[in-house]
Amino acid sequence: MRPVSKADALEIYKDNVYKTELISNLEDGTITFCDHATFTDLCRGGHIPNTGIIKAMKVMSVAGAYWRGDEKNKQLTRVYGTSFPKQKDLTEYLELLEEAKRRDHRKLGKELELFAFSQKVGQGLPLWLPKGAALRDRLEQFLKRAQKKAGYEQVVTPHIGQKELYVTSGHYAKYGADSFQPIHTPAEGEEFLLKPMNCPHHCEIYNVRPWSYKDLPKRYAEFGTVYRYEQSGELHGLTRVRGFTQDDAHIFCTPEQLDEEFKKVIDLVLYVFGSLGFENFTAQISLRDQENREKYIGSDENWEKAENAIINAAADKGLNTVVEYGEAAFYGPKLDFMVKDALGRQWQLGTIQVDYNLPERFELTYKGADNELHRPVMIHRAPFGSMERFIAILLEHTAGNFPLWLMPEQAIILSLSEKYEIYAKKVLDLLENHEIRALIDNRNETIGKKIRDAEMQKTPFMLIVGEEEEKNGTVSIRRHGQEGKGNITVTIDEFVAIVNEEIKKTLKVFTV
Repeated sequence: MRPVSKADALEIYKDNVYKTELISNLEDGTITFCDHATFTDLCRGGHIPNTGIIKAMKVMSVAGAYWRGDEKNKQLTRVYGTSFPKQKDLTEYLELLEEAKRRDHRKLGKELELFAFSQKVGQGLPLWLPKGAALRDRLEQFLKRAQKKAGYEQVVTPHIGQKELYVTSGHYAKYGADSFQPIHTPAEGEEFLLKPMNCPHHCEIYNVRPWSYKDLPKRYAEFGTVYRYEQSGELHGLTRVRGFTQDDAHIFCTPEQLDEEFKKVIDLVLYVFGSLGFENFTAQISLRDQENREKYIGSDENWEKAENAIINAAADKGLNTVVEYGEAAFYGPKLDFMVKDALGRQWQLGTIQVDYNLPERFELTYKGADNELHRPVMIHRAPFGSMERFIAILLEHTAGNFPLWLMPEQAIILSLSEKYEIYAKKVLDLLENHEIRALIDNRNETIGKKIRDAEMQKTPFMLIVGEEEEKNGTVSIRRHGQEGKGNITVTIDEFVAIVNEEIKKTLKVFTV
């Protein structure tokens, strides 16, 4: 790298209209060239020291692009490529890309008939099909059972709220420009907004009645749908949408209860991850920017208390942590769980936040043992984050092979011919009595076609029934992905035991 004056740079590239335009917009003293043997280019850096490092490369794609992104300018050709120091590394990278395509949640969601999008409904607004809705419901019930044991109370809040609610919370100042436009009613001056967050509503639920320190903590939980306007170019399947449902909860507690409550939430997040196969994760302690404090609300004293509470709780739980400055929410620090999926990609899933600021903004109080009014501390938490994004990540992590307890259908019954459909219905009734989700494929297709379709749907168990099975009261089990290897014949009770045993291995009982 070497510095070049603006005059010299313009002289060197006087015959290149594109470089001349770039240089004209640069400050003198900030312009640098990069030299490689006989090759020189305008560049701010960095470059590799020499091309000998490159041992493997591949052009990934070629696309047209308007100069500087303006359609009024000439269209140029943009070439995308990648390089690696070893051919083995390039091969592994390309294989990873192909596997990522196979696991793309948009592709799997369509194939498994989980969700869809409609231009008439609107961009970024997913439609949950019957199988997908059932999947969501099982995830919700799974968490609700654990939350009930942990002392949470379910609440329900509206999809809209008066603008003043979000002005009070600070969300309007933060998200107003990125929100859907206000809803105006016939009443003069009355404005509503689609709910961007659930927490202001939960603060108002807390404010419905006075509380004593003896009543705390209060733990309010809601699967609440919120709405945020994302630019169309930023929308991506279920991972970036305009309407999504958070597994939201807010805990209102005394300062003395904060440490214990925060650790209990960590336990709940770890239970969720363990039951769904997310074993590889790091806890990211997300703190304020050390330089720019203007984008945060609240006093330095409250921020320091909240940050120390998170740091201490994570240490006491022995979590593998990293600290990231500038990643806090505008109202408080967070503990974000950064999960690696089966392809080694990192995703932010569950989050826990400590908040001293919203209780002040909403004037939340409780009467202490000294008979004086005090401010509670507020914990925000969402183990899933949002149902849409969590299901997208889970789909790609498992390639659609969900844990058995979560599968839309755990078994499909395939009869060898119409003669055995009555027996197939008897098997289905027995399985339903044991709460095993199953269905019958009674289409007029060959058994091979039925098996291939069941494999495509990733159904864990294919139960084949014919003359021998009807005669002996059994089923022939074929496991998904085993291509006929290890097929066994068992009684219905034995199959029920196999299913229940497999579920017990992954779905642990939550204890407090």
